[in-house]
Amino acid sequence: MAVHLSADTRAPAATPPKYLFGQLADFLMLGGSAFLILPVLYFVPLRYEGLVAATMLFLAYLINYPHFAHSYQLFYRNFGRKLRGDGYDRNLQIRYIFAGIVVPLLMGAFFAYGSITANARLLGNATNAMFFFVGWHYVKQGYGMLMVDAVLKRRFFTDPDKKILLVNSYAVWLFAWLQTNTAVSQGKYLGLEYYTFATPAWLNAIALSAAAASTAATLVMLINRWTRNGGGLPYNGIVAYSASLYLWILIVRMNPLWLLVVPALHSLQYLAVVWRYQSNVERDARDAEKIPQSRILSILGPAYRVRLLEFISAGLLLGGLGFWLIPTALTAIVPYDREVLGSSLFFFIVLIFINVHHYFLDNVMWRRGNPEVSRYLFR
Repeated sequence: MAVHLSADTRAPAATPPKYLFGQLADFLMLGGSAFLILPVLYFVPLRYEGLVAATMLFLAYLINYPHFAHSYQLFYRNFGRKLRGDGYDRNLQIRYIFAGIVVPLLMGAFFAYGSITANARLLGNATNAMFFFVGWHYVKQGYGMLMVDAVLKRRFFTDPDKKILLVNSYAVWLFAWLQTNTAVSQGKYLGLEYYTFATPAWLNAIALSAAAASTAATLVMLINRWTRNGGGLPYNGIVAYSASLYLWILIVRMNPLWLLVVPALHSLQYLAVVWRYQSNVERDARDAEKIPQSRILSILGPAYRVRLLEFISAGLLLGGLGFWLIPTALTAIVPYDREVLGSSLFFFIVLIFINVHHYFLDNVMWRRGNPEVSRYLFR
């Protein structure tokens, strides 16, 4: 999620700060939990890797899968209006068409061709593409969380400040990605082989210098902004930004257990904003405060809470369908060369497809100029 929003920097500083769910909840959900959990996991013996993996598999149902499903729920809601440009400017309309129709068709054609021709090498390249886009998505979401918290706290950044933050995001991400491609090596992902490639040493040196320089520039900018704001900054947003860039992208490979946990932490960060956004959408309905007639549903309170729970429940269901039931059914029904492509082809395809497509969806939804984001995210 990358929220590209601007706001009036002359807004009164005396405005009470707002939170998505509360000061402590925001800290933990936006990234603070990483600073608490990852150091502890660093000292956990690797013989417990199986236990951590099993725990993360369970949490995937509760956190990871719904986080992907929610992006589809939001993106394709009222999709006909978005295709027609009804309430959306021309640029945003084109983006919705491209991300919602063109991208999935192109990816579908790619995976269909690779599967029919049993081209394992071609399909394996999709793994590298996923790692590329996932890292990009992580840092853009971290930046977006900082912008959200800045607006909520009325602690705005100038356009030059934002450029520094963005340049640093991309510099750190690019350096981290290049570090996974320092030499030609072979790996396996859900039964399919993929290959990294050797990047020249001079390119890695330049990337390291750029990441270090942009990090230093970011620190100087934050100190200056702290001084000008009278000792105030959107601290939860800075925590989210720092966790996304440095913990989840740059140093995550230091410990295998971290690789298992970070996707859930990233998803939790995403859910904090989506649940707040959807809660505001439901509160906007005329009968939002009406108590349901059902005795069971009335326990949950006003109607908007019931509908928010329905939204979250739908995400759980869609996540289970997308990541487990559908690929399981396809594996049982659709014939393909299992000797070449392995027994988990459709799990591989679904995982790569959703991860990459998720980046394109978010890049459209959470943009400046999207009327829905402007209306509901900061209420």
